Amino acid sequence: MIELRTPGELDAMRAAGAVVADVLAAVRAAAAPGVRLSQLDGVARDVLAAAGATSPFLGYAPLPTTPPFPGVVCLSVNDVALHGIPTPQVLEDGDLLSVDAGATLDGWVGDSATTFAVGTPSPEDLRLVDTTQRALEAGIAAAVVGNRVGDVSAAIAAVGRAGGCGINTDQGGHGVGRSMHEPPSVPNEGRAGRGVPLRAGLVIAIEPWFLAGGSDDYRVDADGWTLRSADGSRAAHVEHTVAVTEDGPRVLTAPR
Repeated sequence: MIELRTPGELDAMRAAGAVVADVLAAVRAAAAPGVRLSQLDGVARDVLAAAGATSPFLGYAPLPTTPPFPGVVCLSVNDVALHGIPTPQVLEDGDLLSVDAGATLDGWVGDSATTFAVGTPSPEDLRLVDTTQRALEAGIAAAVVGNRVGDVSAAIAAVGRAGGCGINTDQGGHGVGRSMHEPPSVPNEGRAGRGVPLRAGLVIAIEPWFLAGGSDDYRVDADGWTLRSADGSRAAHVEHTVAVTEDGPRVLTAPR
């Protein structure tokens, strides 16, 4: 069932979203060549603890056959698009790192992601990140009362396809509220004018993830989590938790 949130509940969700923004900022500041992914997970744990929040990622297992996720953030490097595990892997200069973070505070969830180059960026990676970020902005702009989920999906895909990126709809955006994944589903490609109507109080995570090689295909590692581009090309993932309001989209995970 899709639930609509009151203005007071949106304020509570904004408090959770601000913690997520703090986590992303701290991890980005700590990410550098020579740093281990596991160390960045530790940075995120410290920020959550200081805020009195917990991670909805830690121990998450969507299926009985899925091993519980062992980190508080997903850290995805280069060809890893989503759900990268915070292993002892050491970052190298020029790596492309996607950080996906969540926070639960007073029973409400925020969910957001960012992608950036570690050390020296390549022009190709900068273009990929720019395309993905512009797709997020287009999706947010479409999250207005009177539109439908398909309008958000179509706006995302229009930017991604124009940029020559691969787009897969097996994983995408979703409702957010008391839990991390709620209805409705918000695919990264779809038909405008179709899908669930966007009403004031609806909260959704809008999260384009694009594959630089142009193929929509991916594969999952034996760990059951790590999702990689099938052709080995690099991937980018950005995300915000967004409330649909009568005054337009409200980004609940924006930096303070």
